[in-house]
Formats: sequence, structure tokens, C-alpha cells
Amino acid sequence: MVTAAVCAVVAGYRSYAAIGEWIADLPDDVASTLGIDSARRPSEAMIRRLLQALDGDKLAAVVGTWLASRMPAPAPGLRPAIAVDGKTIRGSRTATTVARHVLAACNHVTGVVLASTDVHTKTNEITRFAPLLDQISDLRGVVVTADALHCQREHTAYLAARGAHWILTVKDNQPSLHTQLAALPWQAVPDAARDTARGHGRREIRTLKILSISTGVGFPNAAQAMQIRRRRHCLDQPKRFTTETVYAITDLHVHQARPAHLATWIRGHWSIENKVHWVRDVTYDEDRSQIRTGTGPQFMAALRNAAIGALRLAGAGNIAAANRHHARDSSRPLALLGIT
Repeated sequence: MVTAAVCAVVAGYRSYAAIGEWIADLPDDVASTLGIDSARRPSEAMIRRLLQALDGDKLAAVVGTWLASRMPAPAPGLRPAIAVDGKTIRGSRTATTVARHVLAACNHVTGVVLASTDVHTKTNEITRFAPLLDQISDLRGVVVTADALHCQREHTAYLAARGAHWILTVKDNQPSLHTQLAALPWQAVPDAARDTARGHGRREIRTLKILSISTGVGFPNAAQAMQIRRRRHCLDQPKRFTTETVYAITDLHVHQARPAHLATWIRGHWSIENKVHWVRDVTYDEDRSQIRTGTGPQFMAALRNAAIGALRLAGAGNIAAANRHHARDSSRPLALLGIT
């Protein structure tokens, strides 16, 4: 049943009712391949009760392990990188409960979610950081990137114990550290990396400066500090621009990472927004989903991550087009997942 649900989501189906309809329309031979008795197809109510009763974290761990086994090897000379970021499932909000929140770990290059976990209403992302990454069996040599919320000493100690490296954004939630970084002699430091991008009616120039640090920054094992500056121009109004300056720290030493690699990882952190969260919101219309009961929101998020990950690994650049392709032939999702 879970496999059938993943297949339905690969084909673009978004709800319990839609998954039930996809299963009901399966040819007998395809249903049989999935282990479903064609004479006793599960109803929408049965699908809903089953999916709401399952452990969302266990499903996410199984899905992440399966996707990790299909991941290509990283490019020579570049460490694999994982972005940790959270997303609120806005459609899960009710009159008496807040919206559910899910924390995920995503491979920078492929956009594949390797782990995800529910952030309970009585806790927050910080306490779920280690349980999330516990789903990934081997972090040795991996670079973990995270936003300012996760600039926590406990997190870096955990990553060091797992043999991983880290790049963490620093903002005002760490006021002393932010002040220390801002006071470093950046004006005397040349740009280590610079690139220009165009899109969405604007031009963005990004520069990266790097300083090795040994004293004066109160964060354990921080080896280098970075200043990232983004200058954005509107293409139709080139004289109007905005400038944003962000600081980050890493435990990677100069001999462990080139400036170009650090720039790639900093940009790559936002891949989870572009390659996963945006697709779930726009293509799968997640924020308007009416699934709210039990573990349903988390479970459906895991199904969407599984479908997006499988499609990405198969080379799909446009997930909406890939959904339509797999919807036209019910045997295609099975072939994508390697089911024969």
C-alpha cells in the first residue's frame, strides 16, 4: 500500500482520495505487481486510516535510506554536502491546532531529501537536529550546511562526533558572535569568489570573503569566517539596488576547502528551497492540502519527498512534466521505482 501511494504521488496525485482513485484504475496486471488483489482494491477510507496510523519518522528513514542507495558518487575533489532546513505545512493548520512543521536534510547537488522528521508542537527545530541526521547512517566527510537557527555548539559537537564538517550562518540570534564577525577587518580582505546571476527580473552579484580565525571568535572549532555580500539590481531599473551582508563560520581549514568550494556550498544550501520546498508548494500544492489528522501531513510530505527524489535521480528537471509523463501510463511509476 505504501509503495502504491508513492507510485500515485509520482504520477502527480495529491490526496488520499486521489491515491485511492489511482489504485482503483490500475490494470489487473499492474495491481498484481504491487501485491494488490485486483478483486479487493482498498478504499479511500482504508488508505487514509492506514497512512494516518503509520510512524512518519520510520517511513522517512526508510525512504531516505532507499534514495541514498541510488545516489551518484560526488564529483571528484568535492565533498558531499547536505542542507538542513525546515518547512511549515500550512494547510495542516486547523481552528484549534497550529500547522505542522517538518525538518529535512537534502543533498545539495541532486535535491534529494535523505532524512526528514516531524517537529512537534512542544519542541522546535533545534532539538530535532540530531534525530534528523541520525537517520543518515554515514556522515563522515560530509559538509552539513544550516541556517542561523542551528548555529549551536551542541550541533557542532554532534557533527564532530559523526565525522562531519559544517558551515553555519550567523545572525542576531547569536549577537556576540555576530558582532565579533562583523568587526573583523573585511575591508582589507580581497574577494575570494565572485559570481553574477540573472533571473526573475533582476541581476545579482555575489561576493565571498574569507578569513582564517584562531582567536577572537567565541565559537568552538571555528576555523574560518566568511562574509557573503549580495547586491541585487532590478533589470528595468539598474540604478536601484539592495545590498545584503551575511556572515558564516566553518570548521573547514584552508587546506580542506578551496574558496570556490565554500562558495558552492553556501549557494547550494538554498537548493532545498528551490528543488524541494518550492516543488512541494507549487507542483503538489502542499500548502492547500486538507490532510490534517494524525501523522497524515508528515506522511504525505515523506511521500512527496520520495517521489521528487526518485524523479530527480532519474534525471527529471521539471517535476510537473514528469508527473504528467508518469500519469499517462500506470506502469511507468513502477518502472521508475524498479518494481517488476
